[in-house]
Amino acid sequence: MKTSSLKLIALSIGLAFSLGAAAAETMSKDDYKAGETKIAADYKAARAACGAKADNQNDICVAEAKGKERVALAELEASYKPSRKAHYEVQVAKAEAAGAVARERCDDMAGNAKDVCVKEAKAAETSAKAYAMAQMKTSAATATGNEKAAEARSDAKGKVAEARKDAASDKREAQYTVDKEKCGSLAGTAKAQCMDQARANMGK
Repeated sequence: MKTSSLKLIALSIGLAFSLGAAAAETMSKDDYKAGETKIAADYKAARAACGAKADNQNDICVAEAKGKERVALAELEASYKPSRKAHYEVQVAKAEAAGAVARERCDDMAGNAKDVCVKEAKAAETSAKAYAMAQMKTSAATATGNEKAAEARSDAKGKVAEARKDAASDKREAQYTVDKEKCGSLAGTAKAQCMDQARANMGK
């Protein structure tokens, strides 16, 4: 597979994970069932069309029909129950579908040319699946990192707030001690009023 093709696969897989992992839309069960019915009908029609072809062209046609069906089912599942794993399965389905068709096309060749063709097809499929796995792990790690960072920030804010609360309490306690000491120089009603004010300032 050419380098440009590999880059396109990488970009498409990366986009699928960046958008897929954040997908918020949900599909109803009825829509899901309708999707399954449509996919089955499309596959049946595609297989029927293959009947007009012969030999390896028929095999290629069947492989394409099966591949489209599998990819469509994987995409339907990812839409119904969005997750990183579901979108990873879509990329795997695409890689395996493309690989199956590519290997069937190799049957039009012979000898070493066919062997090379098959190895290239398998290598392209393996690379696409490996990239999809790497993207899924990266996406998961990034999300986990963000969650931990958010937790750390939240925890830090909580600790800062608690520290400020403790500091304010210590400050009031210190001021209360000072006020009590000042009241000590008074007597009678004046002292009582002074202590009442000190306690009020302290929040007691």
